[in-house]
Amino acid sequence: MKVILLQDVKSLGKKGEIVEVSDGYARNYVLPKKLGVEANNKNKNDLKLQKANEEKVAAQKLQDAQQLAKDLEQVQIVVRLKKGEGDSVFGSVSGKEIAAAAKEQHNLDLDKKKIQLDEPIKTFGMHEVPIKLHAQVTGRLYVLVKEL
Repeated sequence: MKVILLQDVKSLGKKGEIVEVSDGYARNYVLPKKLGVEANNKNKNDLKLQKANEEKVAAQKLQDAQQLAKDLEQVQIVVRLKKGEGDSVFGSVSGKEIAAAAKEQHNLDLDKKKIQLDEPIKTFGMHEVPIKLHAQVTGRLYVLVKEL
């Protein structure tokens, strides 16, 4: 019997695949546990429509991420810190502070985990900070660290 898997099944296949299983295995395990459905014409057509919709949604997310990357290049975020001894910064700027400043100044919801700082910013001036917006899109954010 041919079955369309609704979720990943170990040693059988991944979600969305059409696999051949024995009739007893399908009737007694796959179908009752809702791990798959019988691969008839209606279900095959539903699978095609679902895959097309998923591709459309993924393309839209990619396009949105690319647009956000372009928009972020026009944005400058200002973070103010106290001045330490000499011309050094008292403290540092991490992804958390950058995300909070972006929300406050430009109403941008940026995930602090997506901001890719190798190490916190510890100097005054303009810094270019990479931010992972999508698996295929990395944007640049400009952060200006000023004296308080």
